[in-house]
Amino acid sequence: MKIKDMDEKERIQEIRKLLKKEYPKPTVALNFSNPLEMLIATILSAQATDVKVNEVTKDLFKKYKTAHDYAEADRTELENDIRPTGFYRNKAKYLQEACKLIIEKFDGNVPNTMEGLISLPGVARKTANIVISNAFGKIEGIAVDTHVKRLSQRLGLTKNKNPDKIEQDLMAIIPKKEWFQFTYMIIDHGRKICHAKKPEHDKCVVRELCPSADV
Repeated sequence: MKIKDMDEKERIQEIRKLLKKEYPKPTVALNFSNPLEMLIATILSAQATDVKVNEVTKDLFKKYKTAHDYAEADRTELENDIRPTGFYRNKAKYLQEACKLIIEKFDGNVPNTMEGLISLPGVARKTANIVISNAFGKIEGIAVDTHVKRLSQRLGLTKNKNPDKIEQDLMAIIPKKEWFQFTYMIIDHGRKICHAKKPEHDKCVVRELCPSADV
């Protein structure tokens, strides 16, 4: 069935169906074993690939195990430890400030609420959604990273550019029980097929339903 033959609700439902078939078990690509590691990895992933972050955290998580370890670390040393992820000065600052607040306000434990997470320096809703869903199994929203933003716009699911507004648009049309799966299906599709510069339309399972296909 082509895009001209269905209404918007049917189109969105078919997009979800096709992506589910293509990506049956989507999940976060960042390696972690506890909430603090998930938080650290997600902060480091800004403007960096998950592959590069995983390379860095392989040693980082052996060296820094608690919020105190990050908060009390020598700033220059921490910067060098995370340098390959880019923007390492700002990231080191966020890591230390976030961990200091975790110690002061949350008894050294990463908060498990949206309100608590977004109160941390360097943590907006995208990061909070990733942490709270993967580390705590709680679904509060849809993480709008660069892939989700790009594909949501290309697929005609939103006209907004602001990540928070995009998230609200997506939450209104995607059933809550699918928010987690939808997030990582879109991310996987963005990485593998719907690239920023040159989408592979010939390999796209939702090509017939995409208003941006071949444009």
